[in-house]
Amino acid sequence: MTNHSANHGEHALSVPDLLGISPLWMATGILIVVYALLITEKLNRAILAMLGASLMVIFGILNQQQAVSGVDANTLALLIGMMVIVAITSKSGLFQYVAIKSAKVVKAKPLGILLMLTIITAVFSALLDNVTTVLLIAPITLLITDALETKVLPFFIAEILASNVGGMATLIGDPPNILIGSAAGLSFNDFLVNMAPAAVICMAVLMVIIYLMNRKALSQIPPEASERIMRFDAAGAITDHVLMYKSLSVLALVLVGFTVGHGYGIQPGTSALAGAALLMLLSYWRQDAEGQTESVHHIFGEVEWVTIAFFAGLFVIVAGVEAVGLLEMFAEFVLEVTDGDLMWTAFLIFWASGILSAILDNIPFVATMIPLIEATSSTFGPENIEPLWWSLALGACLGGNGSLLGASANLTVAAFAEKAKQPISFLGFMKVAFPIMLLTLVIANVYIWLRFF
Repeated sequence: MTNHSANHGEHALSVPDLLGISPLWMATGILIVVYALLITEKLNRAILAMLGASLMVIFGILNQQQAVSGVDANTLALLIGMMVIVAITSKSGLFQYVAIKSAKVVKAKPLGILLMLTIITAVFSALLDNVTTVLLIAPITLLITDALETKVLPFFIAEILASNVGGMATLIGDPPNILIGSAAGLSFNDFLVNMAPAAVICMAVLMVIIYLMNRKALSQIPPEASERIMRFDAAGAITDHVLMYKSLSVLALVLVGFTVGHGYGIQPGTSALAGAALLMLLSYWRQDAEGQTESVHHIFGEVEWVTIAFFAGLFVIVAGVEAVGLLEMFAEFVLEVTDGDLMWTAFLIFWASGILSAILDNIPFVATMIPLIEATSSTFGPENIEPLWWSLALGACLGGNGSLLGASANLTVAAFAEKAKQPISFLGFMKVAFPIMLLTLVIANVYIWLRFF
Protein backbone atom coordinates (compact mmCIF):
# COMPACT_ATOMS: atom_id res chain seq x y z
CA MET A 1 0.00 0.00 0.00
CA THR A 2 2.79 2.41 0.98
CA ASN A 3 4.78 1.58 -2.16
CA HIS A 4 1.69 2.17 -4.28
CA SER A 5 1.19 5.63 -2.71
CA ALA A 6 4.85 6.46 -3.15
CA ASN A 7 4.75 5.43 -6.78
CA HIS A 8 1.62 7.50 -7.27
CA GLY A 9 3.42 10.53 -5.79
CA GLU A 10 6.39 10.02 -8.14
CA HIS A 11 4.03 9.61 -11.08
CA ALA A 12 2.25 12.86 -10.11
CA LEU A 13 5.55 14.75 -10.24
CA SER A 14 7.12 13.07 -13.23
CA VAL A 15 4.53 13.38 -16.02
CA PRO A 16 4.75 17.18 -16.54
CA ASP A 17 8.54 17.01 -16.00
CA LEU A 18 8.92 14.27 -18.64
CA LEU A 19 7.20 16.60 -21.09
CA GLY A 20 9.43 19.46 -19.94
CA ILE A 21 6.45 21.57 -18.81
CA SER A 22 5.82 22.84 -15.27
CA PRO A 23 2.51 21.74 -13.65
CA LEU A 24 1.48 25.44 -13.57
CA TRP A 25 1.71 25.75 -17.37
CA MET A 26 0.18 22.31 -17.89
CA ALA A 27 -2.91 23.15 -15.79
CA THR A 28 -3.25 26.61 -17.36
CA GLY A 29 -2.94 25.05 -20.84
CA ILE A 30 -5.72 22.53 -20.13
CA LEU A 31 -7.98 25.33 -18.83
CA ILE A 32 -7.34 27.53 -21.89
CA VAL A 33 -7.85 24.69 -24.40
CA VAL A 34 -11.12 23.58 -22.74
CA TYR A 35 -12.47 27.16 -22.69
CA ALA A 36 -11.37 27.81 -26.28
CA LEU A 37 -13.16 24.65 -27.48
CA LEU A 38 -16.25 25.52 -25.41
CA ILE A 39 -16.48 28.85 -27.22
CA THR A 40 -16.32 27.17 -30.66
CA GLU A 41 -19.27 24.92 -29.64
CA LYS A 42 -17.97 22.14 -31.89
CA LEU A 43 -17.92 19.63 -29.01
CA ASN A 44 -20.51 18.95 -26.32
CA ARG A 45 -19.60 20.80 -23.12
CA ALA A 46 -19.90 17.68 -20.91
CA ILE A 47 -17.39 15.79 -23.10
CA LEU A 48 -14.94 18.71 -22.92
CA ALA A 49 -15.22 19.16 -19.16
CA MET A 50 -14.81 15.42 -18.49
CA LEU A 51 -11.76 15.24 -20.80
CA GLY A 52 -10.20 18.31 -19.17
CA ALA A 53 -10.84 16.91 -15.68
CA SER A 54 -9.36 13.52 -16.67
CA LEU A 55 -6.21 15.20 -18.04
CA MET A 56 -5.71 17.05 -14.74
CA VAL A 57 -5.47 13.63 -13.02
CA ILE A 58 -3.61 11.76 -15.83
CA PHE A 59 -0.91 14.47 -15.95
CA GLY A 60 -0.54 14.32 -12.16
CA ILE A 61 -1.69 17.90 -11.48
CA LEU A 62 -4.26 16.44 -9.08
CA ASN A 63 -4.46 12.96 -7.58
CA GLN A 64 -7.76 11.08 -7.57
CA GLN A 65 -8.61 12.23 -4.03
CA GLN A 66 -7.92 15.92 -4.78
CA ALA A 67 -10.03 15.69 -7.93
CA VAL A 68 -12.99 14.23 -6.03
CA SER A 69 -12.72 16.77 -3.19
CA GLY A 70 -12.51 19.57 -5.80
CA VAL A 71 -16.07 18.80 -6.92
CA ASP A 72 -18.62 20.99 -5.14
CA ALA A 73 -20.99 18.21 -4.07
CA ASN A 74 -23.40 20.74 -2.52
CA THR A 75 -24.03 22.45 -5.89
CA LEU A 76 -24.53 19.11 -7.69
CA ALA A 77 -26.85 17.83 -4.94
CA LEU A 78 -28.86 21.08 -5.09
CA LEU A 79 -29.22 20.76 -8.88
CA ILE A 80 -30.19 17.07 -8.86
CA GLY A 81 -32.61 17.44 -5.94
CA MET A 82 -34.38 20.48 -7.41
CA MET A 83 -34.53 18.92 -10.91
CA VAL A 84 -36.33 15.90 -9.44
CA ILE A 85 -38.74 18.10 -7.43
CA VAL A 86 -39.47 20.26 -10.49
CA ALA A 87 -40.00 17.18 -12.71
CA ILE A 88 -42.56 15.66 -10.31
CA THR A 89 -44.29 19.02 -9.59
CA SER A 90 -44.67 19.76 -13.31
CA LYS A 91 -46.86 16.64 -13.66
CA SER A 92 -49.52 18.32 -11.47
CA GLY A 93 -49.97 21.21 -13.92
CA LEU A 94 -48.90 23.82 -11.31
CA PHE A 95 -46.40 25.54 -13.63
CA GLN A 96 -48.96 25.84 -16.41
CA TYR A 97 -51.33 27.45 -13.86
CA VAL A 98 -48.68 29.99 -12.76
CA ALA A 99 -47.79 30.69 -16.40
CA ILE A 100 -51.39 31.38 -17.43
CA LYS A 101 -52.12 33.49 -14.32
CA SER A 102 -49.01 35.68 -14.72
CA ALA A 103 -49.67 36.10 -18.45
CA LYS A 104 -53.27 37.17 -17.84
CA VAL A 105 -52.20 39.82 -15.30
CA VAL A 106 -50.46 41.70 -18.15
CA LYS A 107 -53.34 40.97 -20.63
CA ALA A 108 -51.05 38.41 -22.36
CA LYS A 109 -49.05 41.16 -24.09
CA PRO A 110 -45.70 39.52 -25.07
CA LEU A 111 -43.54 42.40 -23.76
CA GLY A 112 -45.55 42.51 -20.53
CA ILE A 113 -45.08 38.76 -20.09
CA LEU A 114 -41.31 39.12 -20.63
CA LEU A 115 -41.03 41.88 -18.01
CA MET A 116 -43.30 40.00 -15.60
CA LEU A 117 -41.20 36.81 -15.83
CA THR A 118 -38.01 38.89 -15.40
CA ILE A 119 -39.33 40.43 -12.15
CA ILE A 120 -40.59 37.07 -10.85
CA THR A 121 -37.14 35.54 -11.56
CA ALA A 122 -35.33 38.33 -9.66
CA VAL A 123 -37.63 38.14 -6.62
CA PHE A 124 -37.57 34.33 -6.45
CA SER A 125 -33.76 34.34 -6.85
CA ALA A 126 -33.43 36.49 -3.74
CA LEU A 127 -35.85 34.34 -1.70
CA LEU A 128 -34.80 30.88 -2.90
CA ASP A 129 -31.50 30.77 -4.76
CA ASN A 130 -30.91 31.50 -8.44
CA VAL A 131 -30.43 27.87 -9.55
CA THR A 132 -33.70 26.71 -7.92
CA THR A 133 -35.49 29.72 -9.40
CA VAL A 134 -34.47 29.08 -13.00
CA LEU A 135 -35.39 25.40 -12.57
CA LEU A 136 -38.92 26.57 -11.69
CA ILE A 137 -39.22 29.45 -14.20
CA ALA A 138 -37.69 27.85 -17.33
CA PRO A 139 -40.49 25.26 -17.92
CA ILE A 140 -43.13 28.03 -17.47
CA THR A 141 -41.29 30.22 -19.99
CA LEU A 142 -41.22 27.42 -22.58
CA LEU A 143 -44.98 26.91 -22.21
CA ILE A 144 -45.71 30.61 -22.75
CA THR A 145 -43.34 31.09 -25.70
CA ASP A 146 -44.84 27.99 -27.34
CA ALA A 147 -48.31 29.53 -27.06
CA LEU A 148 -47.02 32.88 -28.39
CA GLU A 149 -45.20 31.01 -31.20
CA THR A 150 -42.07 33.04 -30.53
CA LYS A 151 -38.42 32.22 -29.78
CA VAL A 152 -37.59 31.53 -26.14
CA LEU A 153 -34.10 33.12 -26.41
CA PRO A 154 -34.91 36.74 -25.34
CA PHE A 155 -36.93 35.39 -22.40
CA PHE A 156 -34.16 33.03 -21.25
CA ILE A 157 -31.45 35.71 -21.57
CA ALA A 158 -33.55 38.16 -19.50
CA GLU A 159 -34.14 35.47 -16.85
CA ILE A 160 -30.43 34.55 -16.61
CA LEU A 161 -29.51 38.23 -16.07
CA ALA A 162 -32.32 38.74 -13.54
CA SER A 163 -31.45 35.56 -11.60
CA ASN A 164 -27.88 36.74 -10.95
CA VAL A 165 -28.86 40.34 -10.12
CA GLY A 166 -31.74 39.23 -7.87
CA GLY A 167 -29.64 36.49 -6.27
CA MET A 168 -27.03 38.94 -5.01
CA ALA A 169 -29.57 40.64 -2.70
CA THR A 170 -29.52 38.00 0.06
CA LEU A 171 -27.25 35.52 1.84
CA ILE A 172 -28.96 32.51 0.22
CA GLY A 173 -29.58 34.04 -3.23
CA ASP A 174 -26.25 33.13 -4.84
CA PRO A 175 -23.73 30.39 -3.82
CA PRO A 176 -20.77 32.88 -3.50
CA ASN A 177 -22.80 34.81 -0.90
CA ILE A 178 -23.16 31.65 1.22
CA LEU A 179 -19.36 31.13 1.08
CA ILE A 180 -18.62 34.78 1.98
CA GLY A 181 -21.28 34.91 4.70
CA SER A 182 -19.94 31.86 6.53
CA ALA A 183 -16.27 32.94 6.18
CA ALA A 184 -16.82 36.54 7.32
CA GLY A 185 -19.58 35.83 9.85
CA LEU A 186 -22.07 38.04 7.97
CA SER A 187 -25.77 37.48 8.68
CA PHE A 188 -28.85 37.35 6.44
CA ASN A 189 -29.67 40.92 7.54
CA ASP A 190 -26.12 42.17 6.79
CA PHE A 191 -26.56 41.02 3.19
CA LEU A 192 -30.03 42.54 2.97
CA VAL A 193 -28.80 45.95 4.19
CA ASN A 194 -25.58 46.08 2.13
CA MET A 195 -26.40 44.12 -1.04
CA ALA A 196 -30.15 44.56 -1.64
CA PRO A 197 -29.97 48.34 -2.50
CA ALA A 198 -27.37 47.63 -5.22
CA ALA A 199 -29.52 44.75 -6.52
CA VAL A 200 -32.60 47.00 -6.75
CA ILE A 201 -30.69 49.73 -8.65
CA CYS A 202 -29.11 47.24 -11.09
CA MET A 203 -32.46 45.50 -11.56
CA ALA A 204 -34.18 48.79 -12.48
CA VAL A 205 -31.50 49.48 -15.12
CA LEU A 206 -31.78 45.88 -16.40
CA MET A 207 -35.57 46.20 -16.83
CA VAL A 208 -35.13 49.33 -18.98
CA ILE A 209 -32.49 47.56 -21.15
CA ILE A 210 -34.68 44.45 -21.59
CA TYR A 211 -37.64 46.65 -22.53
CA LEU A 212 -35.65 48.62 -25.13
CA MET A 213 -33.98 45.50 -26.58
CA ASN A 214 -37.21 43.56 -27.14
CA ARG A 215 -40.05 46.05 -27.66
CA LYS A 216 -39.81 46.07 -31.46
CA ALA A 217 -39.55 42.27 -31.97
CA LEU A 218 -42.22 41.36 -29.41
CA SER A 219 -44.68 44.03 -30.59
CA GLN A 220 -44.76 42.24 -33.98
CA ILE A 221 -46.35 39.10 -32.50
CA PRO A 222 -49.93 38.96 -33.84
CA PRO A 223 -52.74 39.77 -31.35
CA GLU A 224 -54.25 36.31 -31.98
CA ALA A 225 -51.37 34.77 -29.97
CA SER A 226 -52.26 36.94 -26.96
CA GLU A 227 -55.95 36.14 -27.39
CA ARG A 228 -55.07 32.44 -27.42
CA ILE A 229 -53.35 32.81 -24.02
CA MET A 230 -56.26 34.89 -22.61
CA ARG A 231 -58.62 32.01 -23.54
CA PHE A 232 -56.53 29.53 -21.52
CA ASP A 233 -58.25 28.12 -18.44
CA ALA A 234 -55.86 28.58 -15.51
CA ALA A 235 -57.82 26.35 -13.08
CA GLY A 236 -58.18 23.65 -15.73
CA ALA A 237 -54.40 23.50 -16.14
CA ILE A 238 -54.07 21.71 -12.78
CA THR A 239 -54.52 18.04 -13.61
CA ASP A 240 -53.63 16.52 -10.21
CA HIS A 241 -54.60 18.55 -7.14
CA VAL A 242 -53.32 15.96 -4.64
CA LEU A 243 -49.86 15.88 -6.31
CA MET A 244 -49.83 19.70 -6.40
CA TYR A 245 -50.47 19.96 -2.63
CA LYS A 246 -47.80 17.32 -1.92
CA SER A 247 -45.32 19.16 -4.17
CA LEU A 248 -46.04 22.57 -2.62
CA SER A 249 -45.70 21.15 0.91
CA VAL A 250 -42.33 19.56 0.07
CA LEU A 251 -41.18 22.74 -1.69
CA ALA A 252 -42.11 24.78 1.41
CA LEU A 253 -40.10 22.37 3.61
CA VAL A 254 -37.11 22.63 1.26
CA LEU A 255 -37.27 26.46 1.42
CA VAL A 256 -37.34 26.30 5.22
CA GLY A 257 -34.27 24.04 4.94
CA PHE A 258 -32.52 26.65 2.77
CA THR A 259 -33.17 29.54 5.17
CA VAL A 260 -32.88 27.80 8.56
CA GLY A 261 -30.56 24.90 7.72
CA HIS A 262 -27.46 27.07 7.26
CA GLY A 263 -27.37 27.85 11.00
CA TYR A 264 -27.35 24.11 11.77
CA GLY A 265 -24.66 23.20 9.23
CA ILE A 266 -27.20 21.72 6.77
CA GLN A 267 -26.26 22.71 3.21
CA PRO A 268 -28.91 23.59 0.56
CA GLY A 269 -27.90 20.46 -1.39
CA THR A 270 -28.93 18.25 1.55
CA SER A 271 -32.30 20.03 1.84
CA ALA A 272 -32.91 19.61 -1.92
CA LEU A 273 -32.03 15.88 -1.98
CA ALA A 274 -34.10 15.24 1.17
CA GLY A 275 -37.04 17.05 -0.47
CA ALA A 276 -36.63 15.04 -3.70
CA ALA A 277 -36.59 11.74 -1.76
CA LEU A 278 -39.62 12.77 0.32
CA LEU A 279 -41.63 13.84 -2.75
CA MET A 280 -40.81 10.58 -4.55
CA LEU A 281 -41.90 8.66 -1.43
CA LEU A 282 -45.19 10.61 -1.19
CA SER A 283 -45.86 10.19 -4.93
CA TYR A 284 -44.95 6.52 -5.42
CA TRP A 285 -45.39 4.66 -2.10
CA ARG A 286 -48.77 3.17 -3.16
CA GLN A 287 -47.23 1.54 -6.26
CA ASP A 288 -45.81 -2.00 -6.21
CA ALA A 289 -42.01 -2.51 -6.33
CA GLU A 290 -41.95 -2.75 -10.13
CA GLY A 291 -44.10 0.37 -10.57
CA GLN A 292 -41.91 2.34 -8.15
CA THR A 293 -38.76 1.34 -10.04
CA GLU A 294 -40.31 2.43 -13.32
CA SER A 295 -41.49 5.79 -11.89
CA VAL A 296 -38.11 6.54 -10.28
CA HIS A 297 -36.31 5.61 -13.54
CA HIS A 298 -38.60 7.95 -15.44
CA ILE A 299 -38.09 10.87 -13.01
CA PHE A 300 -34.31 10.46 -12.96
CA GLY A 301 -34.47 10.53 -16.75
CA GLU A 302 -35.76 14.12 -16.43
CA VAL A 303 -32.54 15.21 -14.65
CA GLU A 304 -30.17 17.14 -16.94
CA TRP A 305 -27.23 14.75 -16.54
CA VAL A 306 -25.23 16.56 -19.25
CA THR A 307 -25.26 19.71 -17.07
CA ILE A 308 -24.33 17.69 -13.95
CA ALA A 309 -21.39 16.02 -15.76
CA PHE A 310 -20.25 19.39 -17.12
CA PHE A 311 -20.26 20.95 -13.63
CA ALA A 312 -18.38 18.02 -12.11
CA GLY A 313 -15.67 18.25 -14.80
CA LEU A 314 -15.44 22.04 -14.57
CA PHE A 315 -14.98 21.88 -10.77
CA VAL A 316 -12.05 19.44 -11.22
CA ILE A 317 -10.42 21.66 -13.89
CA VAL A 318 -10.64 24.74 -11.63
CA ALA A 319 -9.36 22.66 -8.67
CA GLY A 320 -6.32 21.79 -10.81
CA VAL A 321 -5.67 25.45 -11.66
CA GLU A 322 -6.11 26.29 -7.98
CA ALA A 323 -3.73 23.47 -6.86
CA VAL A 324 -0.85 24.80 -9.00
CA GLY A 325 -1.35 28.26 -7.43
CA LEU A 326 -2.57 30.23 -10.47
CA LEU A 327 -5.60 31.79 -8.71
CA GLU A 328 -3.53 32.50 -5.59
CA MET A 329 -0.82 34.21 -7.65
CA PHE A 330 -3.46 36.46 -9.16
CA ALA A 331 -5.04 37.29 -5.78
CA GLU A 332 -1.64 38.20 -4.30
CA PHE A 333 -0.92 40.37 -7.34
CA VAL A 334 -4.18 42.27 -6.67
CA LEU A 335 -3.04 43.15 -3.13
CA GLU A 336 0.46 44.06 -4.30
CA VAL A 337 -0.77 46.46 -7.00
CA THR A 338 -2.93 48.50 -4.61
CA ASP A 339 -0.02 49.09 -2.22
CA GLY A 340 -2.11 48.72 0.94
CA ASP A 341 -4.81 51.30 0.09
CA LEU A 342 -8.20 49.97 1.32
CA MET A 343 -10.38 51.75 -1.26
CA TRP A 344 -8.23 50.75 -4.25
CA THR A 345 -7.92 47.20 -2.90
CA ALA A 346 -11.75 47.05 -2.72
CA PHE A 347 -12.08 48.38 -6.28
CA LEU A 348 -9.47 45.99 -7.66
CA ILE A 349 -11.02 42.97 -5.86
CA PHE A 350 -14.41 44.08 -7.21
CA TRP A 351 -13.29 44.36 -10.85
CA ALA A 352 -11.09 41.24 -10.71
CA SER A 353 -13.95 39.16 -9.31
CA GLY A 354 -16.38 40.70 -11.82
CA ILE A 355 -14.27 39.98 -14.91
CA LEU A 356 -12.93 36.59 -13.76
CA SER A 357 -16.36 35.38 -12.61
CA ALA A 358 -17.54 35.92 -16.18
CA ILE A 359 -14.89 33.47 -17.41
CA LEU A 360 -14.59 31.00 -14.52
CA ASP A 361 -17.44 29.78 -12.38
CA ASN A 362 -17.72 32.32 -9.55
CA ILE A 363 -17.83 29.71 -6.74
CA PRO A 364 -14.19 28.45 -6.92
CA PHE A 365 -12.89 31.99 -7.52
CA VAL A 366 -14.63 33.29 -4.38
CA ALA A 367 -13.38 30.28 -2.39
CA THR A 368 -9.79 31.20 -3.37
CA MET A 369 -10.20 34.92 -2.62
CA ILE A 370 -11.61 34.38 0.90
CA PRO A 371 -8.31 33.42 2.63
CA LEU A 372 -6.54 36.29 0.85
CA ILE A 373 -9.06 38.86 2.07
CA GLU A 374 -8.73 37.38 5.58
CA ALA A 375 -4.96 37.84 5.26
CA THR A 376 -5.41 41.60 4.59
CA SER A 377 -6.75 42.07 8.13
CA SER A 378 -3.12 42.29 9.29
CA THR A 379 -2.68 45.33 6.99
CA PHE A 380 -6.05 47.04 7.42
CA GLY A 381 -7.24 45.68 10.79
CA PRO A 382 -10.01 43.02 11.14
CA GLU A 383 -12.71 45.65 11.79
CA ASN A 384 -11.96 47.57 8.55
CA ILE A 385 -12.09 44.84 5.89
CA GLU A 386 -15.88 44.56 5.59
CA PRO A 387 -15.96 46.69 2.35
CA LEU A 388 -13.64 44.07 0.78
CA TRP A 389 -16.22 41.33 1.47
CA TRP A 390 -19.02 43.37 -0.15
CA SER A 391 -16.76 44.20 -3.12
CA LEU A 392 -16.04 40.48 -3.63
CA ALA A 393 -19.73 39.53 -3.32
CA LEU A 394 -20.96 42.27 -5.70
CA GLY A 395 -18.25 41.52 -8.28
CA ALA A 396 -18.78 37.75 -8.23
CA CYS A 397 -22.60 37.92 -8.46
CA LEU A 398 -22.74 40.53 -11.23
CA GLY A 399 -19.75 39.00 -13.06
CA GLY A 400 -21.74 35.76 -13.28
CA ASN A 401 -23.77 37.48 -16.03
CA GLY A 402 -20.75 37.89 -18.34
CA SER A 403 -20.91 34.49 -20.04
CA LEU A 404 -22.79 31.19 -19.96
CA LEU A 405 -19.99 29.75 -17.77
CA GLY A 406 -20.22 32.58 -15.21
CA ALA A 407 -22.81 31.05 -12.90
CA SER A 408 -24.59 27.75 -12.28
CA ALA A 409 -27.99 29.30 -13.10
CA ASN A 410 -26.80 30.28 -16.60
CA LEU A 411 -25.89 26.71 -17.51
CA THR A 412 -29.12 25.38 -16.02
CA VAL A 413 -31.15 27.65 -18.33
CA ALA A 414 -28.89 26.71 -21.28
CA ALA A 415 -29.75 23.04 -20.61
CA PHE A 416 -33.49 23.83 -20.90
CA ALA A 417 -32.88 25.75 -24.15
CA GLU A 418 -30.92 22.80 -25.56
CA LYS A 419 -33.71 20.39 -24.62
CA ALA A 420 -36.24 22.67 -26.36
CA LYS A 421 -34.09 22.57 -29.55
CA GLN A 422 -33.41 26.32 -29.23
CA PRO A 423 -29.79 26.31 -27.95
CA ILE A 424 -28.21 29.46 -26.54
CA SER A 425 -24.83 29.93 -28.24
CA PHE A 426 -21.83 30.85 -26.07
CA LEU A 427 -20.80 33.87 -28.17
CA GLY A 428 -24.40 34.90 -28.90
CA PHE A 429 -25.13 35.12 -25.18
CA MET A 430 -21.83 36.90 -24.44
CA LYS A 431 -22.51 39.51 -27.14
CA VAL A 432 -25.70 40.55 -25.34
CA ALA A 433 -24.76 39.87 -21.73
CA PHE A 434 -21.15 41.09 -21.43
CA PRO A 435 -21.88 44.81 -22.15
CA ILE A 436 -24.84 44.67 -19.72
CA MET A 437 -22.57 43.07 -17.11
CA LEU A 438 -19.99 45.86 -17.58
CA LEU A 439 -22.70 48.51 -17.13
CA THR A 440 -23.96 46.92 -13.89
CA LEU A 441 -20.35 46.64 -12.65
CA VAL A 442 -19.85 50.40 -13.21
CA ILE A 443 -23.09 51.12 -11.29
CA ALA A 444 -22.03 48.80 -8.45
CA ASN A 445 -18.56 50.41 -8.34
CA VAL A 446 -20.17 53.83 -7.80
CA TYR A 447 -22.38 52.22 -5.13
CA ILE A 448 -19.33 50.78 -3.29
CA TRP A 449 -17.62 54.20 -3.38
CA LEU A 450 -20.69 56.09 -2.08
CA ARG A 451 -21.67 53.47 0.46
CA PHE A 452 -18.32 52.50 2.02
CA PHE A 453 -15.82 55.28 1.17
